[in-house]
Amino acid sequence: MLELRPSCEGCGKLLPPNASDAMICTYECTFCEVCALTKLRNVCPNCGGNFAPRPIRTRAQLDRHPARTQAQPVFIDEAAHARFFERYRDTPPGER
Repeated sequence: MLELRPSCEGCGKLLPPNASDAMICTYECTFCEVCALTKLRNVCPNCGGNFAPRPIRTRAQLDRHPARTQAQPVFIDEAAHARFFERYRDTPPGER
C-alpha cells in the first residue's frame, strides 16, 4: 500500500492525499509535478526511474489506511542530479 507521503522531496510543497499534482517513482519517492517534470526532467534522483501521477485514495480508504504524516527531507543536489541525468538522458524509462 502506498505511503502517500505528505510533501514534495524537492521543494517541500504540501501534497495531501488528494493532491492532483503529486508524482511518484516506483519506490514512492514523491515530488510535485513541477519538480518532477522540470527540475528533475522525469528522472528520479534516487533510483533513476521515471515518475507517474500518484493515485488518490478515497476518504473511506483514508479512514482505514491513513496517509503518512512524516515528511521526507527536502533536498535535491542539482549538480549531482545533472551528472546522474546525463547517464539516462537518451534512455527510455523501460530500458534504464
